[in-house]
Amino acid sequence: MTNLTQPSNSAISGQVSTQKCVRVCQNRTCKKQGAAKVLEALKNLPVPDVTVTASGCLGQCGNGPMVLVLPEMVWYSGVQPNEIPRLVEQHLLCGERVKQMLYYRFHPQE
Repeated sequence: MTNLTQPSNSAISGQVSTQKCVRVCQNRTCKKQGAAKVLEALKNLPVPDVTVTASGCLGQCGNGPMVLVLPEMVWYSGVQPNEIPRLVEQHLLCGERVKQMLYYRFHPQE
């Protein structure tokens, strides 16, 4: 299992990827909390150079739906479909984290 709390380097040309990837947990608990609708909302608001993918368990059960933005390692918890336009606009397009949605465990002082 990959350690998702640490950034990973790309083997391609020995460089770190700068393309954003948004992973939305689709495991049991997150799905019960509405993660499928969160994933659908993200896919309905495509952003250039951002890949949106379904993810297996991100290991934060009970705090979901969980959304992880890579390669920045920004974790969002309890994300609801109606919050996706804000996440897209503020974070994915403007590069500013949505502080109210940040997962306190990995971003305690933000």
